[in-house]
Amino acid sequence: MESKFPKDFLWGGAVAANQCEGAYNEDGKGLSVQDVMPRGIRGGITKTPTEDNLKLEGIDFYHRYKEDIKLFAEMGFKVFRTSIAWSRIFPNGDDEAPNEKGLEFYDRLFDECLKYGIQPLVTLSHYEPPLALAKKYNGWLDRRVISFFERFAETVFKRYKDKVKYWLTFNEINAILKAPFMCGAILTDKKELSPSQLYTAMHHQLVASASVTKMCHEIIPDAMVGCMILGVTVYPLTPSPDDVIKTMLRDRETYQFAHIHARGEYPKYLLKYFEKNNIKVDITEEDKEILKNTVDFISFSYYSSICESADEKADKTGGNLSKGFINPYLKSTGWGWQIDPKGLRYTLTKLYDMYSKPLFIVENGLGAEDVLIEGANGEKTVNDDYRIDYLNSHLVEVEKAIDDGIPVIGYASWGCIDIVSASTAEMKKRYGYIYVDRDDDGNGTLNRYKKKSFYWYKDVINTNGGSLKR
Repeated sequence: MESKFPKDFLWGGAVAANQCEGAYNEDGKGLSVQDVMPRGIRGGITKTPTEDNLKLEGIDFYHRYKEDIKLFAEMGFKVFRTSIAWSRIFPNGDDEAPNEKGLEFYDRLFDECLKYGIQPLVTLSHYEPPLALAKKYNGWLDRRVISFFERFAETVFKRYKDKVKYWLTFNEINAILKAPFMCGAILTDKKELSPSQLYTAMHHQLVASASVTKMCHEIIPDAMVGCMILGVTVYPLTPSPDDVIKTMLRDRETYQFAHIHARGEYPKYLLKYFEKNNIKVDITEEDKEILKNTVDFISFSYYSSICESADEKADKTGGNLSKGFINPYLKSTGWGWQIDPKGLRYTLTKLYDMYSKPLFIVENGLGAEDVLIEGANGEKTVNDDYRIDYLNSHLVEVEKAIDDGIPVIGYASWGCIDIVSASTAEMKKRYGYIYVDRDDDGNGTLNRYKKKSFYWYKDVINTNGGSLKR
């Protein structure tokens, strides 16, 4: 079958600095919130970094990036999504001057990508705000953090304006309401935070996002700036009108973030929600003007779908920040995430129907416990047909959306090389095309091995999707 993917489609993969780089205290880097989260999203925080935090070394991408970028190039990547560790550039977040050694690292990284014709797609803030901002300001609860973020953004925009044309502001920005420390450097325990505080922190991030979007367009006129939301695809568990209304309300929790980024204003239903629940957010007239600086595209993560129900006794699913009810028509991963390729097409269509902005899938993949074996050619590998099946089925649905007329810029699968899990800070939950020899105890050579999916994805990219099994 002839491929429906556009000729300039950006095929590639995605990682986050805090899950791959390591070198947490090298070359002037300050601590980030991730350095005191040894158990990931689901665990607590420590006062100082502890040896059992695998993210402190990650997969040593900081020192091995040339080897890894070369492997990405061998697969044919057109785009590589990563983040800039804010505390590598401004160690305390509020520093007057940037850390030159940190800037030099990303110069080298982006140059290496461009050497192979790989476009960097850079997230400014991917769950890694400087820890000092948490301790000094309680993170994004403080309006002053907006100006610190603007300084950081302006510094990297000017530094990399000739190297990076695709930018994202905040990773999964809607997650701040679920994980305020990781996403917003808010030290106050979540149970003690009032709704007014949570939504104030959210508002500060939204204003900062719009502000740096305007800034990027001024500094890099040919750049494209996108927002990034945690894609939560929700179906009613039954045709009951009560389930449908619950689904509508759950959808709004996600789409209000896309709405503000794409339309430049708060949706009326969110303002009404504030009013009904006595939620106080200081939205100034200046803020309203800044929010009018809309994004060029909407990007999102997509792993699974959930159901919503008015019946609280229904069975719940797994998931990091988007738990729901189990869909009886779908299978689940070992971590309880339900596999729903058609949900990706549904999400693409819904987002475009609502906002008429180009779309970019910047996270999608299957986390699994891979087993390293001796291959037929004597090299170590992983027979990850389960991952190939997952990715193939999702990409077929992306192609259908494109054939329907949805403008999809590209596809960057998550954890294109094995990295430390965000949810549990372990290595055994692997997403990559490249196996990294490291275990949950931190043991291993860190050697890289090509999985079966490595060659599958290489073929997909080489044929621009023509090799997909439909």
